[in-house]
Amino acid sequence: MTAHYDLLRGLHILAVIAWMAGLLMLPRLYAYHSETADPGSEFDAHFLRWEGKVLKIILGPAMGISWAFGLALVAVDSEIRGIGFLAEPWMLAKIVGIVFMTGWHVFLQISYGGLLAGRRDRTGKFWRMTNELPFLAAIVMVIAVTTEFGNH
Repeated sequence: MTAHYDLLRGLHILAVIAWMAGLLMLPRLYAYHSETADPGSEFDAHFLRWEGKVLKIILGPAMGISWAFGLALVAVDSEIRGIGFLAEPWMLAKIVGIVFMTGWHVFLQISYGGLLAGRRDRTGKFWRMTNELPFLAAIVMVIAVTTEFGNH
């Protein structure tokens, strides 16, 4: 069981790294897009293609795989620790982070729809200011899980 758990954990970490890459990359593209490309221009079309690829090739699959391996880890952990670990402070911190990152992902998808429609609902400044939010959430989640704070 431990070998499977370690493999699941490693695959989960790799998937989360890919998800984080997309979550950090896309807002930066949105910032540049919002500031430099007029709706309907050739440059606008390039940005839309790049952003669409990040969403479809990186973000979507990485989020799905992260969730799949994460749920598999919950199942294995439930067998080892019992289901009560889900109520531990460290795990609750991780769950809040997962909800935030998933919500941010959905927000980025919705924002892409606005850009496709030719709208610039957010400024480049907004995208730069919010660009690091997923990384801040990841810091909290990684520290929570690796230290299992509140569990000692």
